[in-house]
Amino acid sequence: IMDEQALLGLNANADASYRQRASAYFEQLKQSQDAWQVCAEALAKGIYSDDHVKFFCFQVLEHQIKFRYAVLSAAQHQLIRETLVKWLQSQLINAQPEKVFIRNKAAQVFALMFVTEYLTKWPKFFFDILTVVGLNPRGLDLYLRMLMAIDEEVVDRDIAHTPEETRRNTLIKDTMREQCIPNLVESWFQILQTYQHTNSELTCQCLEVVGAYVSWIDLSLIANDRFVNMLLGHMSVEVLREEACDCLFEIVNKGMDPVDKTKLVESLCQVLQSAGFFNIEQEEDVDFLAKFSKLVNGMGQSLIVSWTKLVKTGDIKNAQDTLQALEAKFPLMLQLLIHEDDDISSNIVGFCYDYLHILKQLPLLTDQQKASVEAIMLAVMKKLTYDDEYNFENEGEDEAMFVEYRKQLKLLLDRLAQVSPELLLEAVRRVFNTTMQSWQGTPFMEVEVAIRLLYMLGEALPASHGAHFSGDVAKASALQDMMRTLVTCGVSEYQHTSVTLEFFETVVRYDKFFTVEPQHIPNVLMAFLDHRGLRHSSPKVRSRVSYLFSRYVKSLNKHMNAFIEDILNRMQDLLELSPPENGFQALLTSDDQLFIFEAAGVLIVNSEYPAERKQVLMKNLLTPLMEKFKILLEKLLMEQENEERQAALADCLNHAVGFASRTSKAFSNKQTVKQCGCSEVYRECLQTFVPVLSCPVQKEVLRGGVRTFLHRMIICLEEEVLPFIPTASEHMLKDCEAKDLQEFIPLINQITAKFKAQVSPFLQQVFMPLVQAIFEVLARPAEENDQTAAMEKQMLRRSYFAFIQTIASCGMNEVMGNQGAENIERVLFTIIQGAVDFPDPVAQKTCFVILSKLVELWATGGKDGLVGFVDFIYKHIVPACFLAPMKPTFDLSDAQTVLALSECALTLKMIHLKRGPEFIQYLQQEYLPSLQVAPEIIQEFCQVLQQTDSKVFKNYVKVFFQRARL
Repeated sequence: IMDEQALLGLNANADASYRQRASAYFEQLKQSQDAWQVCAEALAKGIYSDDHVKFFCFQVLEHQIKFRYAVLSAAQHQLIRETLVKWLQSQLINAQPEKVFIRNKAAQVFALMFVTEYLTKWPKFFFDILTVVGLNPRGLDLYLRMLMAIDEEVVDRDIAHTPEETRRNTLIKDTMREQCIPNLVESWFQILQTYQHTNSELTCQCLEVVGAYVSWIDLSLIANDRFVNMLLGHMSVEVLREEACDCLFEIVNKGMDPVDKTKLVESLCQVLQSAGFFNIEQEEDVDFLAKFSKLVNGMGQSLIVSWTKLVKTGDIKNAQDTLQALEAKFPLMLQLLIHEDDDISSNIVGFCYDYLHILKQLPLLTDQQKASVEAIMLAVMKKLTYDDEYNFENEGEDEAMFVEYRKQLKLLLDRLAQVSPELLLEAVRRVFNTTMQSWQGTPFMEVEVAIRLLYMLGEALPASHGAHFSGDVAKASALQDMMRTLVTCGVSEYQHTSVTLEFFETVVRYDKFFTVEPQHIPNVLMAFLDHRGLRHSSPKVRSRVSYLFSRYVKSLNKHMNAFIEDILNRMQDLLELSPPENGFQALLTSDDQLFIFEAAGVLIVNSEYPAERKQVLMKNLLTPLMEKFKILLEKLLMEQENEERQAALADCLNHAVGFASRTSKAFSNKQTVKQCGCSEVYRECLQTFVPVLSCPVQKEVLRGGVRTFLHRMIICLEEEVLPFIPTASEHMLKDCEAKDLQEFIPLINQITAKFKAQVSPFLQQVFMPLVQAIFEVLARPAEENDQTAAMEKQMLRRSYFAFIQTIASCGMNEVMGNQGAENIERVLFTIIQGAVDFPDPVAQKTCFVILSKLVELWATGGKDGLVGFVDFIYKHIVPACFLAPMKPTFDLSDAQTVLALSECALTLKMIHLKRGPEFIQYLQQEYLPSLQVAPEIIQEFCQVLQQTDSKVFKNYVKVFFQRARL
């Protein structure tokens, strides 16, 4: 008998202790030799009425078949078979059918038993099942579910199978084809015939099975008069037609000889056409039409595949016939493409796209084909148009689907451009000019699509580096005319967000137009700066325009010199730091303002003004930020209680630093901070911002912003930044977390790599405090399964090693050399530990790079060497090179680990380079014998090590350790 108490825990509402007991009971039954048999008995005799218990029993059986079948006895196999058949018999007579989830689970268990035993012990599986179920609807429901579950186990290509399973599945399919497929097909026909008018659910299930199996069984069993006529009958029955359509789709999709495929599709088309299915304008059921569109798409794409194969094999006659068949479907395809329902249209796009690909390959198009291209073009233009229901202010799922559909149409447009660029250009020009002439009285969706088409031409008609306005004269002048119309016809005043956005997107897309006709720049700048752009009533428009404005300015600032100060004045209020006072609604978010500050910086830096003027303008831009910053910092330091207010102030301070950082992006090698006379104002920024590092609250936010600013200043201010680094470092090393340190180290690395010897005194001073702070954080205890803390420590460890690597590889050995013997030793041991003990190949690689570099710097003894270092090489570095790759966690099949092994090999090469024969002798006589390496392998190892080509040694080392670990 079963543990009734444990079974109570199967109910989702049971309390935790019962649920735990149920889970333990499940494990016990799964693993037991024979206790699981109580579940078999419960199913066979129908002992339990609780659905959860029945499901549980099937799960236990499933486990036995899946994982323990091989250890069960023949009698137990027999028991499972009998249990399943008895359960099935009981289903025909029970008062109520089982819930769907139990029927599905049962079908899975039957399918598992089938794949396990069909080839050996249960070849009459289907005969037995059909004998039990007959034409009983409940029995057939289960039979059809079993067939779908078997399809999932044996055929479904989306499920990954092992080579062994794939071989087994192929054998099962071959055996089924030989032994039982005709009988199964006959059973399907009987089910369809018996229940097509009385049980739509069963009929649909059966159609789904036919669709699933048709891909691998003999097609003539299905593609014959009696089946196809029945399917056609279903196509006119409302509750069956969608499933029948899908079934026909699967038939059409079956891989086969191209000539046969063309015949199949054509005969099917004739039947559908004569039954009136091609007259789609009379059809009101859009769900059915979406399926029908998918079917026509399948037929079209099948014919295209046939045509391609026939052309390849040189069968010109049949290829010609197939192309003719294809083109006969064109009117139907066009009707579906232009259908007002986007799902119906979307389902036919594939056929349309592939048909255009054929046209692209033909040497000459007939008049009929040219007309087809033009028809598709007009259809795409029409379908790109928004409908009245589209909600621009609150875009939901329907809107997202339309955006995706538009992307499909864009691909069609690109393909049209490849087939006939002249036609496309002409068609767009016609639509664009007509619409722009009367934009005031035209609905927004038509105006938007006209501008959108102009935008899309830019990607559809290729031009190197956006040079649309030079080269091909016809194209250049057509695009130039349209752009001139766009910026002079006044359409930027149109009162709809979609039109406004499309205007600005297009202006920036074709920025090169303004280098040809710069006289239009002032008008476009005005549009950017007034109610049409940055001051538009919609926040969505303002936000996007901020980004586009910065791109426009970056691209065309050379042509804006005459009105830079005017632009800066007009932007003045947009450059203010919004205070964190409640209720104050700024025009732009802080993210949008970043783009405006960048644009301002670009205008100032790239202007033709002398350095003095640039300095004044940059001061005007940054001084208000600094003044605001000081006031806000004072407020933050006084704000003791309210954490929410602290966070708001800290955010605001951080924005100020971010804005100043962003302005510095305008400088370049041609226009440095020094040349523009701006060093002083950025030094003032540093003096203003660095004190915030000692703020006791909101450290993470504030430190992050200043750190980024320091990174920028190291690049822009060069050595003028150095006086600020010691104070900043001191603040940042105080009471910090793993993440703080990990983000601070790149700053030190950047300074080290850039200034080298110049910062040596500072580095010598900061080296141990930084290292100790890292050691202290790494030593802190953490919860055992706290993944985040473990990850942060791993990243910090990597950063620490990267720091040591930067110092070693910049040739600044004195930084470490002057830290005192005890400290150096401690650091060296952490590097050995990193190379060997932590299973992190990224860090291990860095550690070997460091060891190799230190050997290069210190291994010669002499005045540059480090006292006792040679001893350290033999006692610790050499063993590390052998211990690390021997660890079971050192996975030689992993790419990162192989890189670590390469560096390990290079470390041994470096020791040999510096110590010569002494090292070889040590390996031969002491170290390798102590590892019990065979003398001939020792000989071989040392020979390869002494060769000049390090690549040979790297490859050898990999093989050496693979052998050693066997």
